[in-house]
Amino acid sequence: MRRAARVDANQREIVEYLRERGASVQPLHTVGQGCPDILVGYAGINYALEIKDGTKPMSARKLTPQEQEWHDKWQGQVEVVASTWDCAVLMGWGDE
Repeated sequence: MRRAARVDANQREIVEYLRERGASVQPLHTVGQGCPDILVGYAGINYALEIKDGTKPMSARKLTPQEQEWHDKWQGQVEVVASTWDCAVLMGWGDE
């Protein structure tokens, strides 16, 4: 039996932030098997984003073994973000 997907405390904030700035966001956290939490489309580019809770210590923000395996095998772009600031840097919204 599959456990309910965990959602980091800041996922809602990050999704709202991205959408407010015109990005398309598709939640993927229920896929499991190490798949990133969200898929983001912006300015013709797709981003697979793994969200970690930036309020937790670095040791608690590490990728799980399944996430690390997924990241290692993925041949496209995948990033880890812990805040809206991380998203702004990634998307090139440097004026925020």
